[in-house]
Amino acid sequence: MASIRTLQTSRTAHYIQRGTLSTAGTLWIVLHGYGQRAADFIQPFEAIRRDTTCIVAPEALSRFYTDGTHGDIGASWMTSAHRTHEIRDYTAYLNRLHAALIREGAPDTTHVLGFSQGAATACRWVARTPASVDRLTLWAGRVPPDLDLEVHAPTFRTLDLTLVRGTDDPYISANAWMQMRDRLGTHDIDFDTRTFEGGHRLHTDTLHTLAASE
Repeated sequence: MASIRTLQTSRTAHYIQRGTLSTAGTLWIVLHGYGQRAADFIQPFEAIRRDTTCIVAPEALSRFYTDGTHGDIGASWMTSAHRTHEIRDYTAYLNRLHAALIREGAPDTTHVLGFSQGAATACRWVARTPASVDRLTLWAGRVPPDLDLEVHAPTFRTLDLTLVRGTDDPYISANAWMQMRDRLGTHDIDFDTRTFEGGHRLHTDTLHTLAASE
């Protein structure tokens, strides 16, 4: 009978960095959504970058052709297959990335922003990481249902948490957003909300609002 076995192996990860940590007071770690690439995802953040800001966009380790067997390539943080191992692997990856960044310079504030699939990724990482995180923004995504807030609520209560949603976002309905807000409230986790007119995308004016509040 065939059996599934596991073997841990190293991978080469890629990330895009804008800014210098040795002179930055604020570090943004921004996690892209399903099927996106770090180099494209980081572009809208150029609008908020200053000399005192460093923005880092890690790219998920799993890549694929988004249409057939050639052409555009996207990346994914995980799928439902071997999900526990996928979560463990990207958590370890983000921990190692953060440790490498901190060796370049220690920012006053670390702001993690997750978009869509990256929002669930950000939640799972922030809940488990020894890294110091001050702000968490969940944009067009949600706290994943598998994350036990009975266990992790104390960590989330220490964060400056913001939820962002486009009013016409087809991937996170107003009802789903409200359910997430109710879930956070049930665990006494404070949060702010931001909405904008639009769909499943980043929004420059809202990014400026987030940056201005730091």
